[in-house]
Amino acid sequence: MREGKAGRCQRSGQGHLRRSSTPKMFPLKDAEMGAFTFFASALPHDVCGSNGLPLTPNSIKILGRFQILKTVTHPRLCQYVDISRGKHERLVVVAEHCEQSLEDLLRERKPVRLTPRKESFKPKEKFLQECSLYSYSKVLCIAFEVLQGLQYMNKHGIVHRALSPHNILLDQKGHIKLAKFGLYHMTAHGDDVDFPIGYPSYLAPEVIAQGIFKSTDHMSSEKPLPSGPKSDVWSLGIVLFELCVGRKLFQSLDISERLKFVLTLDCVDDTVIVLAEEHGCLDIIKELPENVIDLLKKCLTFHPTKRPTPTELMKDEVFSEVSPLYTPFIEPASLFSSSLRCADLTLPEDISQLYKDISSDYLAERSIEEVYYLWCLAGGDLEKELVNKEIIRSKPPICTLPNFLFEDGESFGQGRDRSSLLDDTTVTLSLCQLRNRLKDVGGEAFYPLLEDDQSNLPHSNSNNELSAAATLPLIIRERDTEYQLNRIILFDRLLKAYPYKKNQIWKEARIDIPPLMRGLTWAALLGVEGAIHAKYDAIDKDTPIPTDRQIEVDIPRCHQYDELLSSPEGHAKFRRVLKAWVVSHPDLVYWQGLDSLCAPFLYLNFNNEALAYACMSAFIPKYLYNFFLKDNSHVIQEYLTVFSQMIAFHDPELSNHLNEIGFIPDLYAIPWFLTMFTHVFPLHKIFHLWDTLLLGNSSFPFCIGVAILQQLRDRLLANGFNECILLFSDLPEIDIERCVRESINLFCWTPKSATYRQHAQPPKPNSDSSGVRSSTPYFSAEYTEPPKTDLSRDSIPLNDLKSEVSPRISAEDLIDLCELTVTGHFKTPTKKTKSSKPKLLVVDIRNSEDFIRGHISGSINIPFSAAFTTEGELTPGPYTTMLQNFKGKVIVIVGHVAKHTAEENGWNWRSSCQVK
Repeated sequence: MREGKAGRCQRSGQGHLRRSSTPKMFPLKDAEMGAFTFFASALPHDVCGSNGLPLTPNSIKILGRFQILKTVTHPRLCQYVDISRGKHERLVVVAEHCEQSLEDLLRERKPVRLTPRKESFKPKEKFLQECSLYSYSKVLCIAFEVLQGLQYMNKHGIVHRALSPHNILLDQKGHIKLAKFGLYHMTAHGDDVDFPIGYPSYLAPEVIAQGIFKSTDHMSSEKPLPSGPKSDVWSLGIVLFELCVGRKLFQSLDISERLKFVLTLDCVDDTVIVLAEEHGCLDIIKELPENVIDLLKKCLTFHPTKRPTPTELMKDEVFSEVSPLYTPFIEPASLFSSSLRCADLTLPEDISQLYKDISSDYLAERSIEEVYYLWCLAGGDLEKELVNKEIIRSKPPICTLPNFLFEDGESFGQGRDRSSLLDDTTVTLSLCQLRNRLKDVGGEAFYPLLEDDQSNLPHSNSNNELSAAATLPLIIRERDTEYQLNRIILFDRLLKAYPYKKNQIWKEARIDIPPLMRGLTWAALLGVEGAIHAKYDAIDKDTPIPTDRQIEVDIPRCHQYDELLSSPEGHAKFRRVLKAWVVSHPDLVYWQGLDSLCAPFLYLNFNNEALAYACMSAFIPKYLYNFFLKDNSHVIQEYLTVFSQMIAFHDPELSNHLNEIGFIPDLYAIPWFLTMFTHVFPLHKIFHLWDTLLLGNSSFPFCIGVAILQQLRDRLLANGFNECILLFSDLPEIDIERCVRESINLFCWTPKSATYRQHAQPPKPNSDSSGVRSSTPYFSAEYTEPPKTDLSRDSIPLNDLKSEVSPRISAEDLIDLCELTVTGHFKTPTKKTKSSKPKLLVVDIRNSEDFIRGHISGSINIPFSAAFTTEGELTPGPYTTMLQNFKGKVIVIVGHVAKHTAEENGWNWRSSCQVK
């Protein structure tokens, strides 16, 4: 590895955008999920970018831009859920959906009514009830709710551009939901698709004037300016006009005539009157109340400079009676928000009644994201749903051939493929299969009781059936719908109580982590807390620094098989997070491999750069302390030496072979540890590996490394140096489940002091606000953590450490391994002697006189001075048979402090530990 250059709520009402972690999606409630599909425009195959690499497919670009739409959550917007990429640049988008739209109201072809029906209503929401009777009031309510959605979109820098009655949906309560509001954004204002964004009858004049189609002249660099928020106000005006008159406009004109007619409105004084006269509905317009006519005129102002924005229009007097009826929308506080998360929490009087109602639809109370995830697990197939509705139609390849083809490749006689155009149909995704799969799940599963258990023993809140499922292989558990439902709900509850329930998060994570909750769970395991967004925003990520060039070179090579990370949006986020880390750690430098280390955190928190940065900043000091110093040779060398000793401890035969052929860890293990295996494994394997890694301390990576070598053991033992180099240049397939399982076993069998490193992260005070030391899970505690005693292991010079084949252990660990009973003046717990076979053999290499004066019970004495012959062989004696019997077991060599160093490593019989 080389260093880079120069160190390289309320469900109604308008909202106020607050910076927070990724907003949680709203519950499904009475809504449904729908899917629609379109094609991105294809790129020529023989064209490369300025960097010499193939151009990024437009579908990848769209997929990257789509991600931010999942964070735009508002009661007036249909929640975006997911996007998937298919063959031939096909994209399928999943979003919240409602069956009814304003298009259905227009089909009734009824103009507004001015006379209310004689019906009485309860005082509560009386005006909103009357909106269904006074049509002009209903128009005002519709207009205001549409403006609420538009205003919130605009705060996120999004313009709808495709506003029409078809995309203005109505939920079960009659409230507005804007659909497909992100199509214009995700397609880069229409640049990445072959169809125009928007409907001709509803396009604003300025949009028509500058052209809505992509330029066919590839030599021209001029592009139409992106549409602004005011273009949506014009579209809204046309929609409201149609609602008022009860008919659709421009139906008798073809598309070109419609566009020309709209442009001629520049010459008229009153657009509303001209439209009414053109469509024979002037009498209806004249009967409208003045405030409705005034609203129409403001929306249909021809010149955009004089037309109001959605925010300005919402403050207009025309909505003076409507606006007080809507409570401002407030985003719920996120996990890493500075505000109190339970401030707006409401609970029923009797929480035991939450799951007693048999008729309750508990699934509808879960977020849309969770429901869609479970729908996929239960066998949901987007493409199959679209094929069944004949939205996706297969065409025999022979039918796509042109009738005539020139030698230069130009073809004729083949009509335009209609599939490249936008099919505006949204297919509702049926939840029947999912509900049938979960029919036996009781209501109590949706409201698990979190016990206040602060013990150090791991446990699970899962019921007996799920506890049985927990013993199944991880890949089966992750695909089990019922099991994942219970785990998702449990982790969701625990994370909402973070950091109060941090210990329980640790304990449940030892069983498994549901993939849907992995990002936040990792943050909790790493102890991320506080106002992370304020800290991230305060970092200068724009000023050029010397490392920029190396970052630009590394990013296009980092996990680019992944569609999300290979998108331009992914590259930009990579750049910002990496630069933020470099700038905020002036004592460290950028080394190649840091991009790979960033990849898992960015993938899991793609819409939350601050959380990705915070996780990365917490991960590096714990597992890679001082690895990114400008001169990190002493840190790396100590780390590799300890790893080499770990190999010798757990597999001396393999260790001896690798040492004999000169295949040392320096040749293969640096990228392993510098990137914590992200450079050698794909992301899906890293997720499972790090799920366990984050539960261990900084020595756990050694066990992962040994577990990988043990999977390759037979091939390594059978090969020489050159073959081993070739083997690691293209690492064979590693069974990651087996690797995790074996690394845990190795970790449990390794004395803590055997992996002691003087360059590891120094202990830091771990106390709460009351000054009482908080409990660190025993499986994550570092050996360097206080209290230290005279029986603890001390550091030795690096050269001495490198001269020793086997690891040293502390007297504390020896006492623990021998199960000796001692006075408890140090941190090792006192244990009672057990009548069982010894775990190890203690060999005392002091002279006989010292041994007789005092020794460890059960140890044997082999004085070092007489242990070997002149040829280096073990001197035959009464102890030879005993040593043979302990072959394959742990042998601990004890001797005088500061005597015998490298020579004592001749005792590398199976695995030997030295105690000084």
